[in-house]
Amino acid sequence: MTASPRVLFFADAGPQVGGGHVMRCLTLARALAERGAECAFVESRAAAQVLARFGWPSQGVVAMANTEDLPGLVRWGRAFAERFAPDAVVFDHYLAGAAEEAALIGAGRRIVAIDDLADRAHACDLLIDPGFGRRAEDYGGLTPEGCEVLAGPDHALVRPEFAAARPRALSRRARHDPPRRALVALGLTDVGAITARVVEVLRPRLGEVRLDVVLGQDAPSLEALAAVAEEDRRIRLHVNSQEMAALTADADLAIGAGGSSVWERATLGLPTATVVLADNQAAMAARLDEAGASLALDARADGFEGALADAWDRLAGEPALRWSLTERSSALCDGRGAERAAAAVLALIDTSEIDTSKPGDPA
Repeated sequence: MTASPRVLFFADAGPQVGGGHVMRCLTLARALAERGAECAFVESRAAAQVLARFGWPSQGVVAMANTEDLPGLVRWGRAFAERFAPDAVVFDHYLAGAAEEAALIGAGRRIVAIDDLADRAHACDLLIDPGFGRRAEDYGGLTPEGCEVLAGPDHALVRPEFAAARPRALSRRARHDPPRRALVALGLTDVGAITARVVEVLRPRLGEVRLDVVLGQDAPSLEALAAVAEEDRRIRLHVNSQEMAALTADADLAIGAGGSSVWERATLGLPTATVVLADNQAAMAARLDEAGASLALDARADGFEGALADAWDRLAGEPALRWSLTERSSALCDGRGAERAAAAVLALIDTSEIDTSKPGDPA
């Protein structure tokens, strides 16, 4: 029997960067596992906690390093790679570039980088950047000759349950019903207690709209919002939710973070005000706003609360705007990017004797 291909992941996580890097790597790992690959993660404690919440140790290997810094993770990863013997190594870390990637080259390993900044050199064989408006040419001079670049939302690493919910969600939005449910999802780590700030602005404007609020168990807003939810029947808290596809499909509008969850909401055509929480999110949020696929808000700007109130009033009160946002956002992303990325990763590996098709895929 031919051995299964093996893929090793490095993904960043923490209070400032959130869990988006880990979640998109987890999505890719599951797509690879469905096609016969064995996957493992070398992670900091923060990243390992995200993986544990979403059930990865029961499906694969996590080698938790005794360090939180990137050089330590790379050293740990090199030692682990000697035992795990990966065919490919995937980096999704804003501080990782050519030097860190090159440190894992060896024994025929292929290197994959997931990026959305195009601001540093890479030593990879395949680069995936799902950013809206991103082009392969943006990595000219930043990647080695022969590196394949998969650019744009067609390659967004969205969990398969979102694609599965897409027909139902788009069909329901086409009825143009008045909004009954709204989603606030600003990242499990709740950077700067942004979730509580947003809910405070929205509560006086909700009317009878139910507000589903998603955050992590260590979110700084959790205690205050738990008290609010006790007295306000319209506020429903979802801590470490495993049901994001259902919550997104059932919502009529959203206030959402500007990271990788943008593509979950786009897959389901959810009319959204996208909140910029970090510098790296600003450019794409602006491009989506200019394309009419989302409204952009910057949580760091003066007057954010007033802009948020105005955005809510528009989303809640203008059916034509909601439908336009649905049409334009859903046209950008079909939620099948993980399938395409997994196929590209496996194509890097010598799989001539391995069946890498997913059950049900056409021959």
